[in-house]
Amino acid sequence: MTWGARKAERVRFEHKYPVNLMGVDGTWRRSCVLLDVSSTGARLEVAGTLDVLKAQEFFLLLSSTGLAFLRCELMRLKETYVVGRYIETKKKGRPIIPQ
Repeated sequence: MTWGARKAERVRFEHKYPVNLMGVDGTWRRSCVLLDVSSTGARLEVAGTLDVLKAQEFFLLLSSTGLAFLRCELMRLKETYVVGRYIETKKKGRPIIPQ
């Protein structure tokens, strides 16, 4: 599967890394597996329906408690795969990561 030209080099995981997607309003949550990441975004395999991603934005929850997360914008949606780009802050120019 080709995902096109990349601005940043991607790192693929050898083992499945379970994470969750959550709507920015907190009304939905989906289990997924982190397939690869870069400094600008991530590719995920999502379990369940993807119709909730019509909102175009979501949180990528990296911890089971939701304390480590990144806000993402939907870039590509294909079958069970989602590609999201991290939404950056204007002040610091880096992804939003809670301290």
